[in-house]
Amino acid sequence: MKHIITESIDKSMSYQAYRELMSQLVENNSTTGNDKSEDMVNYTKLNDQRMKRWDKTVKVSDSIKEELANLNTKQTWLVITESWCGDAAHVVPVFNKLAELNKNINFKVVLRDENEALMNLFLTNGGKAIPKLIIIEEATNNVITTFGPRPAEATKLVVDYKAKHGEITPEIKEQLQQWYNKDKGQSVISDLMNLLSIPV
Repeated sequence: MKHIITESIDKSMSYQAYRELMSQLVENNSTTGNDKSEDMVNYTKLNDQRMKRWDKTVKVSDSIKEELANLNTKQTWLVITESWCGDAAHVVPVFNKLAELNKNINFKVVLRDENEALMNLFLTNGGKAIPKLIIIEEATNNVITTFGPRPAEATKLVVDYKAKHGEITPEIKEQLQQWYNKDKGQSVISDLMNLLSIPV
């Protein structure tokens, strides 16, 4: 497991490089991942706009900033994602915003379809759900915790809908987008802080 994580970190890119990649994909009418269909290309365009907005507008409270500043172990935050993923467009910019607050956090991005061995180590209910954040202690390469693909409240929204309707439909996808827009990244922050045992 550790060698797979190490290899994936070696192949990873910075958040800035990932955002530049997305801009290039939009210009070239393309997308990351194995599926290059028109739908996926359009999702990438939409997600680039969403991420631009969140990069500018995600707010972190002063209390969280203070608590995060006390994190004194060097960590790698490795996120598995793809440019077409709707949840990732809302969640990954929040990870980056938090990582920027402490120089001990090294935030890195890898693409799911190019890192199958890594993805297979961190499945969600047997599925390759993304985004998936893996928090690794740099000194030991031990996994401290994982987060994803969604904050708990958003997961509940989807699970309840699926239980009632039997499938994921465009309607729940729209509800989920509205939920993210209203939440403004705060559930990602609180869930992640709880995983790191940092009081919110």
